Amino acid sequence: MKIVSVVGARPQFVKLAPIHKAAQAAGVQHVIVHTGQHYDPMLSDVFFDDLGIGAPDVHLGVGSGSHGVQTGAMLAALDAVFDEHRPDWVLVYGDTNSTVAAALSAVKMHIPVAHLEAGLRSFNRRMPEEHNRVMTDHAADLLLAPTEVAVDHLAAEGLAARTVLVGDVMTDVLFEVRDEIADAPSPLMQELGVEPGGFYVATIHRAENTDDPARLAEVAAGLAALDKPVVLLAHPRVVAKASAHGIALTQGSLIAHSPLAYADLIAAALSSAGVVTDSGGLQKEAFLLRVPCTTVRTETEWVETVDLGWNVLANTAEEIAAAVTRPRPADTQAAPYGDGHAAERVIRALQNPAGDTSS
Repeated sequence: MKIVSVVGARPQFVKLAPIHKAAQAAGVQHVIVHTGQHYDPMLSDVFFDDLGIGAPDVHLGVGSGSHGVQTGAMLAALDAVFDEHRPDWVLVYGDTNSTVAAALSAVKMHIPVAHLEAGLRSFNRRMPEEHNRVMTDHAADLLLAPTEVAVDHLAAEGLAARTVLVGDVMTDVLFEVRDEIADAPSPLMQELGVEPGGFYVATIHRAENTDDPARLAEVAAGLAALDKPVVLLAHPRVVAKASAHGIALTQGSLIAHSPLAYADLIAAALSSAGVVTDSGGLQKEAFLLRVPCTTVRTETEWVETVDLGWNVLANTAEEIAAAVTRPRPADTQAAPYGDGHAAERVIRALQNPAGDTSS
């Protein structure tokens, strides 16, 4: 069996790692296509090395652009890739432009499509990610759901017959990396000379928080006013926007820092007093590490993190400050994202779509 995985952004590289490992273990031919949606080396190439994936088989080098331009360029390039490889499955990940472009290209060429992380919903149609995930789910032949909540969403949309609950593959790689770094100090903590629990880790990148200069300035000021140093792992796009509008990303408690390799990010989060983010992946990673999270959004796809008290949604500077400094949540043994063996179930589901994927 041959699978072509199409990825293009940092969270997808993380999800790719356990899939690649499980495919190799099962003797499945796995071709990796990198669209180039994230083209900064710290958000792209280094993840392939650090996660033990190896260089992608195909690199489209699409780069940045508007949603339409970027998605169109991917579509044009992917047709030739799929025609050359003619896989049994095209596997798409998450909710990016790379995801929907690969799904559309494969569907038009009558190649079966499987969507990893299917069924997530924010119910906010202003988010481009919501458009991408909904369109991909309805186009795909096999929906690989990470949680029971995602399964329920797909059933409500009439997609139950195509849905398989596999668990969350980011949980697989997070547990593995967490165990590898357990006895090593955080490189970021050493670099900044801070103590464990003496700082926060932040990532802010979504358009609704960064495209409007007033909004970006508000978020930066809110982080700058917190009670401990806040290390903002700033995407190059955010740095450029802040610079263009004269917004300081290093001010008060706020310290701008380049993005980290995945293991270093996990080590930093694990050593921190809390995480502040608008990233879907980091919300879940914080929960799995049992690190309090504050999400600078009005909604989240990972509702379990909120329901269990480990994540709070906040938007104004006052809400962010209150959420970040809240008491530590109650400990929980809940495992809504699976047992760390989701990737193995994914490969079994692709090998036998109508069969039992349980271990």
